[in-house]
Amino acid sequence: MPAEGRPACGGNNSTTQRFERINMTEEKTKETEPTYIVSSSPHAHSGDSVQRIMLDVIIALIPALAVAIYFFRMDAVKLVSVCVVSCVITELVCRKLMKRDAGVMDFSAIITGLLLAFNLPPSLPLWMAVVGSVIAIGIAKQVFGGLGYNPFNPALIGRVALLISFPAAMTTWYAPFDSTTSATALGTLKEQGVYGFDDAMALNYFTGNMNGCIGEVSAAALLLGGAYLLMRKVITWHIPVSYLGTVALIAGIMWLINDDFNMPPHFHLLAGGVMLGAIFMATDMVTSPVTRKGMLIFGIGCGVLTMLIRKWGGYPEGVSFAILLMNAVAPLINRATKPRVFGVKKA
Repeated sequence: MPAEGRPACGGNNSTTQRFERINMTEEKTKETEPTYIVSSSPHAHSGDSVQRIMLDVIIALIPALAVAIYFFRMDAVKLVSVCVVSCVITELVCRKLMKRDAGVMDFSAIITGLLLAFNLPPSLPLWMAVVGSVIAIGIAKQVFGGLGYNPFNPALIGRVALLISFPAAMTTWYAPFDSTTSATALGTLKEQGVYGFDDAMALNYFTGNMNGCIGEVSAAALLLGGAYLLMRKVITWHIPVSYLGTVALIAGIMWLINDDFNMPPHFHLLAGGVMLGAIFMATDMVTSPVTRKGMLIFGIGCGVLTMLIRKWGGYPEGVSFAILLMNAVAPLINRATKPRVFGVKKA
């Protein structure tokens, strides 16, 4: 007979079995419950990859590339080919020397080559294009650590380096289907002042039938590519619209004040590289602000600087310098426009 106050052996067995059932139930619950990982934002992935985004940019550049080949023929083909191949080879060599993965499969070197070629005159000697490509990738990108770490747009650094080093070659232009050299629209404006700009000339500028860098001549092709990037949500409207809107606003004000010394707004939108810069260069994810308010400030700053250089600067075009200067202050814009953390009051 069991001692007083002590449960029988059967009681011990039933208690043990009850605890075993409870443990088994808890283990099954743990297996079926979802696992939550606590981490910093972002928590949702869009499904895009660097390769996908870069491929979208390449697709968006195809219309402008087709127009460049149509108007400048083999000169455009050779320039684009040399720049792209030089950029890819430079990236491979730099990554090899730094003992890192090749990195070329993200297609960023191809885009740098395309954009650099788009910012060069068709008659530029090919060896200069190679020099610009090496500077763009080797100095402006890889020295800082590669994709995602460069503070300045690599293609624009390559172009500005060539413009400063070889000003004569970088400012020699010829009209489509013609080997006769002449000044660009902005060059003529800088040297001779205001000239007639009728609807027929505006149409030529819109379609690309004018001299200039091979990728900047056709506003129609660039706008088509920009529409594709907006549709694919690779870029937002903030930088292109604020950039182009600022250029149009300043040009319009100056034109209304005195049209004897200033060209109309649509001239400044169609001439030079403002379309290429606003859609494809200023919207570079690495070198532009990440906040919506910051993007608007960035675009306005680019537009103001572009018009200041065009009107009073030593160079007829100011897009490259404007974007690079705004690249330098992009981190400050990010800091100034950083959204307030939810639940935290302003100091």
